[in-house]
Amino acid sequence: MTIAVTTPTGHVGSRVVRLLLQAGVRPRVLVRDPARLDEATRARADVHRGDLTDAGFVRKAVAGVRTVFWVDPTPHTTADPVETSLRTAAPLIEAARAGDVGRVVLLSSIGAEKRHGVGHIDALAGIEEQLDATGADVLHLRCAYFFTNLLFDLEGLAQGVLTTAFGPEHPMPWVDPRDIGDVVAARLLSDVWRGRVVQAVHGPEDLTFRQVAQILTEALGRPIRLNTVTDDATRDTLRAAGLPPSAVEGMVGMTAASRDLVPEQPRDLLTTTPTPLSGWAHAHLRPLLTHPA
Repeated sequence: MTIAVTTPTGHVGSRVVRLLLQAGVRPRVLVRDPARLDEATRARADVHRGDLTDAGFVRKAVAGVRTVFWVDPTPHTTADPVETSLRTAAPLIEAARAGDVGRVVLLSSIGAEKRHGVGHIDALAGIEEQLDATGADVLHLRCAYFFTNLLFDLEGLAQGVLTTAFGPEHPMPWVDPRDIGDVVAARLLSDVWRGRVVQAVHGPEDLTFRQVAQILTEALGRPIRLNTVTDDATRDTLRAAGLPPSAVEGMVGMTAASRDLVPEQPRDLLTTTPTPLSGWAHAHLRPLLTHPA
């Protein structure tokens, strides 16, 4: 069983690699900087050093691999993020079409089912469609809003403010990336599924941002006030930070299209994962705010 893992040092990928190693599998990891892997992992994995934006590297690294876990590495801040994401995934899609890869597990997102009009998520929709056309077995994991997105605004949370452009009263699924890693590893190790499969990963419950602010208040032991901003205010902030127009619209589009989003798959036994936001925030967010680096 040969399994390749992209972004093996990320929140999801690192969990996947650990579980594969514990299952007795020696994964092939595609990583730009092997030094970011701990020594024990480097000794037990088949490490391929290179950049996922290098088509030649990706094509060579996945050749002959039975299963690939693909995570789009494109930052939201990249110029032309949708085009960049699609171009980065092209060598994987070529390998699947040629039969050099038999199965692909794609880290996708809720909203990809809309296919268009969801900002940078449109790229994941495009990758889904292109993988579907290869004839390989493909699994699209449509994941909820990551708990770890809160780490992008540690400064604001330290000041007692949670800022968002999402609708404050619209419930949406939130998920711990570690739980996503559990689902990914289970699917990578399973030989049961075939064809095209879509599975949502919704986390334990749907939450409004107002509820999130209250949960954080209790978990962090400090009052957290919700601050909602408009799309235009978000655009102004992103432009002031020097982001190119396509990146600005890619980020705003994700938020705007998610305000009324109802995930395609319902919450059930398969789509619900266990870790609550309160426990994650107390274990991971509170220490960062109590003892900042």
